[in-house]
Amino acid sequence: MCGRFAQYSSRDDYFEALGIGPEELTRDSEPIGRYNVAPATKVLLLSERDGELKFDPVYWGYGPEWWDKQPLINARGETAASGRMFKPLWEHGRAIVPADGWFEWQRSGAGKQPYFIYHREGQPLFFAAIGKPPFDREHSREGFVIVTAASNQGMVDIHDRRPLVLTADAVREWLSNETSPARAAEIARDSALPESAFTWHPVTTKVGNVHNQGPELVQTGDSD
Repeated sequence: MCGRFAQYSSRDDYFEALGIGPEELTRDSEPIGRYNVAPATKVLLLSERDGELKFDPVYWGYGPEWWDKQPLINARGETAASGRMFKPLWEHGRAIVPADGWFEWQRSGAGKQPYFIYHREGQPLFFAAIGKPPFDREHSREGFVIVTAASNQGMVDIHDRRPLVLTADAVREWLSNETSPARAAEIARDSALPESAFTWHPVTTKVGNVHNQGPELVQTGDSD
């Protein structure tokens, strides 16, 4: 599961890791600075539209007109390509969330200890996402969800689900409108980073309040 993450690096950091040049997308060295991204907020999302890459602020959540519950924020990678809810998004709305890490909570005594999970070499992460295009619409609950995968090895001790993080060299093919749904499923299976690519540490419980922001939220720290 992914219910909170961090997107604090700059466009330059994310785009350079993907090999995206300034002629493709506007560069900006200013950090985005979001250390505590919560659902139901707009998140910078990378997609392809009319054959060009776009980086739009998009609502994190998906609730079509017939859905009478809270918008969903995640989709299981094992079933997203074939299920009623997400199949159309998988076919026509693949996207990427550039990020620096995500948070999970583990029960600790009477409370829960949050952890920040990130690339062990400090590299940007690229979460596979699917949503309802076009992503430049102003107001809609039909935004996007983050695709998740099962956790194995030591990470399962933190949570049994995690974002599906693609390798940088798989991102463009995942986004391409020329990529078939079947090929996208192969990318999700074969080009996802393994658990061994990540590390994690405990962080302050202040991350549980969506109004809190700042680099202290991703720094090592036990429950307060």
